[in-house]
Amino acid sequence: MTNFVPIFPLGIVVFPGEQLNLHIFEPRYKQLIQECVADNKMFGIPTVLNNQLGEWGTLVRVKKVSKLYDNGEMDIETEGLTVFKVLEVVKSIPDKLYSGAIVHYPQNVEGRGNPELMRKLISSIRELHQVLKLDKKFNKPDELLVSYDVAHHAGLSVQEEYELLSLLHELQRQEYLKRHLAKVLPVLAEMEQLKEKVKLNGHFKNLSSLDFEL
Repeated sequence: MTNFVPIFPLGIVVFPGEQLNLHIFEPRYKQLIQECVADNKMFGIPTVLNNQLGEWGTLVRVKKVSKLYDNGEMDIETEGLTVFKVLEVVKSIPDKLYSGAIVHYPQNVEGRGNPELMRKLISSIRELHQVLKLDKKFNKPDELLVSYDVAHHAGLSVQEEYELLSLLHELQRQEYLKRHLAKVLPVLAEMEQLKEKVKLNGHFKNLSSLDFEL
């Protein structure tokens, strides 16, 4: 399916199902959000990488305007819906301050993928958080989690999250996360061991003559 959507380019990746809070302050995006709220319309968030608009993004809806300021600025709550691919950017729209895009919604296989692999990914991400001494919670029970739910927790760069967004099968996304975690976890474990060694070497040791032989 191909469609036109107003766009709000950002230097982040938004995944389907993600709950995202935004502060709206630019006149063009104040206009965009006001129209989306009034007409119950969706808008697109394509990812900006290296100051360039990427071809992949996510359609989002405004769930709630949580705060409206006197100057028209807004705090809004949004939800990611579905992945799109930008076919053409429409920079100028009559009577509008914002831009838009002609987008295509490719078939995206979601669901659970490989449940056993998903369980291993969740375990690896919790191990990652433990090494980093982070206390982060997932937004739903383990048995309902999919790759989109855990991707922001896995220590991916924006570029890597963007690559994940372009994968259109849940099993592909799970395998991507598996390769990433297999690469970073051993490195982090070595860094943690190194930190402990540095700590030890920075303190006086209580040695007696029995600790060595002449």
